[in-house]
Amino acid sequence: MKKRQIQILGKILFILYIIFLLWFLIISDWYGRDGVLKEYHYNLIPFTEMKRFWRYREQLGVWSAINLLGNVLIFVPFGFFEAIASQHRSFWAIMLDGLFVSLLVEVFQFLAKVGRFDVDDLILNTSGVIIGYIVFLIGNTIRRKYGTKRTKQRKRA
Repeated sequence: MKKRQIQILGKILFILYIIFLLWFLIISDWYGRDGVLKEYHYNLIPFTEMKRFWRYREQLGVWSAINLLGNVLIFVPFGFFEAIASQHRSFWAIMLDGLFVSLLVEVFQFLAKVGRFDVDDLILNTSGVIIGYIVFLIGNTIRRKYGTKRTKQRKRA
């Protein structure tokens, strides 16, 4: 595939991912509850909820790992697809975009009372963006390395 086609595919996948993300984090949560929360819930102290999930992991069972890993994994595609779709693949720009989207989701959940604002979610989500970006870099390096060899072999033939 040509670079332009890959960017277009990346943009399409990124848009589909954002739609899925909004559905999963906001809309499905809205409709999945019997009612909205009656009061605001929030955590502004970093690592508080992560420590709590780790401390009570035996009582919580698999849900402890699902909550922590889920917050990371849900944002891995963000870092990956934005890097594909973007012409400027700056680590900082992509990381800050991911942090901003995560912050928007958290603020919306807080204001709409469909979830709770948790600074730990921002940390975990942003970690997912960084992992996605690293996966992109690894894949792009492999593509360039083997793509260059294949192009050289074609020119020789």
